[in-house]
Amino acid sequence: MLEKTTRMNFLYDFYHSLLTDKQRSYMSLYYLDDFSLGEIAEEYEVSRQAVYDNIKRTEAMLEEYESKLLLFKKFQESSRLLKQLKSFVSDEGLSIIESLEKLD
Repeated sequence: MLEKTTRMNFLYDFYHSLLTDKQRSYMSLYYLDDFSLGEIAEEYEVSRQAVYDNIKRTEAMLEEYESKLLLFKKFQESSRLLKQLKSFVSDEGLSIIESLEKLD
């Protein structure tokens, strides 16, 4: 479950601007603020099932965006390569790599 939560948080970070306000709100409350489905339902005065359905549809949308745009996959690969590069460079090179990392 933690792996799924972490993945959804990353996908949300990359693609949240493609979601509706309600989708962003539900996903933020559920994944970032750790609200339960019942708490979100109470907050929005809707059924727990409505919240669940919205979150499941939004998760599927985020996965579809990722399958097409691959932003998360590219991020993971660039992070892996930067980590590998750090082991091969001098102090001056490390400074440049750290500057590159701050751009993300």
